[in-house]
Amino acid sequence: MESLLILGSITLALMLGAISPGPTFIYVAKNSIAISRKHGLFTALGTGTGAAFFGFLAIIGLQAVLLAVPSAYLVLKICGGLYLLYLAYKIIKHAKDPMTQPDGSLQSMSHAQAYRLGFITQLSNPKIAIVLASIFTALLPKEIPSYYYVVLPLLCFFIDAGWYSLVAVALSAEGPRRVYLKFKKVFDRIAGGVMSLLGLKLIFGMK
Repeated sequence: MESLLILGSITLALMLGAISPGPTFIYVAKNSIAISRKHGLFTALGTGTGAAFFGFLAIIGLQAVLLAVPSAYLVLKICGGLYLLYLAYKIIKHAKDPMTQPDGSLQSMSHAQAYRLGFITQLSNPKIAIVLASIFTALLPKEIPSYYYVVLPLLCFFIDAGWYSLVAVALSAEGPRRVYLKFKKVFDRIAGGVMSLLGLKLIFGMK
């Protein structure tokens, strides 16, 4: 019973964390609306894999390592922030580009590229690892059952991928797609601006 209560508490905390808007939300939303529902779902699977990876690192003690070696966390923050700025640049640069090719077909990316983009974008924010480690430190018992090393990363995956799959399904409906295609330049510039702010916040630690 105690184990179920602990897992329930962790699940609630992870759900609250997953629904917080961030760079992963921007790319899941963009791929879902601009390309297709399936591309949004593959992006969501990528973000879920990244969350599971961070969850596994968190439970084996990443928080202790990063706190003991501040320079390692600083390097991760700078690299992650620069990657987000690069993504922002790409979004803004192509804001004016039409969504159709000269032959009238939609510009696209492979499902593997969508998955990889979601995974790398998730990994670009090392704060997620710290948040997960903090949740685990606060809620896990002193002696961690061995099966938690499998259950918790899986929990991170299903919660994160599940939430962003819902986002992909909702935003890939015809209405949101039609509005996006009509105002693509505006939406892309706003998305790029938000992504830039997230990158700068990660690098400089703005509150």
